[in-house]
Amino acid sequence: MSVAAPGAVRVSLNILWLCFAAFSGAQAAAPSSEAALPFEYAEGLLWVQIQVPESARPLNFLFDSGAEISVINADTAATLGLSGGEKIQVQGVQSATTGHWPVKLAARAGSVELPAKYLSLDLSQLAHACSRPLDGLLGADFIRGKIVEIDFLTHELHFRDQIALAKTDIDLPLKASRNCFCVPIRVNGHKKQWVRLDTGCVTALQWVTADAGVSTKSEKPAIGLAGLAIPQTQTTVSLGGKQFDQVPTGIHRLAIFAGEAGLLGNDLLTRFKTVTIDTKSARIILSPM
Repeated sequence: MSVAAPGAVRVSLNILWLCFAAFSGAQAAAPSSEAALPFEYAEGLLWVQIQVPESARPLNFLFDSGAEISVINADTAATLGLSGGEKIQVQGVQSATTGHWPVKLAARAGSVELPAKYLSLDLSQLAHACSRPLDGLLGADFIRGKIVEIDFLTHELHFRDQIALAKTDIDLPLKASRNCFCVPIRVNGHKKQWVRLDTGCVTALQWVTADAGVSTKSEKPAIGLAGLAIPQTQTTVSLGGKQFDQVPTGIHRLAIFAGEAGLLGNDLLTRFKTVTIDTKSARIILSPM
């Protein structure tokens, strides 16, 4: 099923892709200078607690840079008494569902203001894979127009005014793609390819390739609206001058998103001390351990 829309939005957890019609362009207000937001790194994902006036308990959100806009679980929205917005079609991989856009929410995480509009979507299947309640996702609209440093040592998101480069840092371009962000990589010595920066993907790399020489070693089940098995192999991945060998890689013969060569996930990102996403200057800074 195809959907005509001003933009396509993706929601991910492990290897879940949901493409749906929604109005993009909403983004959070700029946080106070040099603000810091703690996160918990668990189950291969970045968990952030947020506060809303409608709830006494903090809500559990995932930071998912691979999702174009932020999402609130439909069950959570109902519990909070939030109206659903207009019904929209949601296209999944070999499946379909519906969501509601927009749901307006005055949400904060510490001193950081969050996006004001959310897609309401049933995340129950995703929640079953988590050890805690899943109330929603903070998508690419959360970081658009900002400089955000993910510190995997202190488990904090830092909102920077500027970047101070160290000699060992890897400075790469960042390219906007379908309201998300892509970074250049090289896999197995191939030419440069652009893959989506995806903090909602627990694996290291999902690679789109027609290379018949890739030897798949196993198949790994995917979490999603439809049961999928992703062929697995190991690859050599280069990010700037930094090379990683024997990287667990899911293989895809068809593009996940047109013009993109796959997903760069947390299992590889966490091999760096910090990952700084500068959407203002269209660059990403990787600081080695």
